[in-house]
Amino acid sequence: MTQYVKIPHERVGVIIGPKGELKKFIEDKTVCQLDIDSDSGKIDVTCEGDSLKEFRILETLKAIGRGFSPEKALELLEDDMLMLEIIDLSDVATTPKELQRIKGRIIGRNGRTRELAETLINVKISVYGKTVSILGYPEQNTIIRTAIKMLLEGATHGVVYKFLEKKHQELMQSQLDSIDLY
Repeated sequence: MTQYVKIPHERVGVIIGPKGELKKFIEDKTVCQLDIDSDSGKIDVTCEGDSLKEFRILETLKAIGRGFSPEKALELLEDDMLMLEIIDLSDVATTPKELQRIKGRIIGRNGRTRELAETLINVKISVYGKTVSILGYPEQNTIIRTAIKMLLEGATHGVVYKFLEKKHQELMQSQLDSIDLY
């Protein structure tokens, strides 16, 4: 069965890679075929018999299309528990100026907010076009989604940082508790 994903035109070259190396790498690693239309950004993915693998490749391609580096996106093929979540900001921002302001709040001055969130919660965040994308485990993605929602609703960065620090402590404690069980 063939499925497809459409990505922004300017990200097609990233998926193909220098001399087609990334496309070939993905095809070799997954034994699936990628048919890329460079003009439209449509990528047909054909995998024989393995629909889970097909889904993971589609998620990987979406992640690259949403601004993640290939190295970060390829982690989706390695870890079945890793999830891509895409938040559409066009529902919140009605003008280009408002979209820029919202993206700026999420990124923070000199990237501080995004970097702090990535470090404390151990996720990867990409702000690209009209979306914010998260690569992480389900519990982590829920925390980041909440933090982003707080920022979208006007919470100060300080309040969001405290929330992230509290959640970081809770995540660390739950990891310690799970180690104690063994």
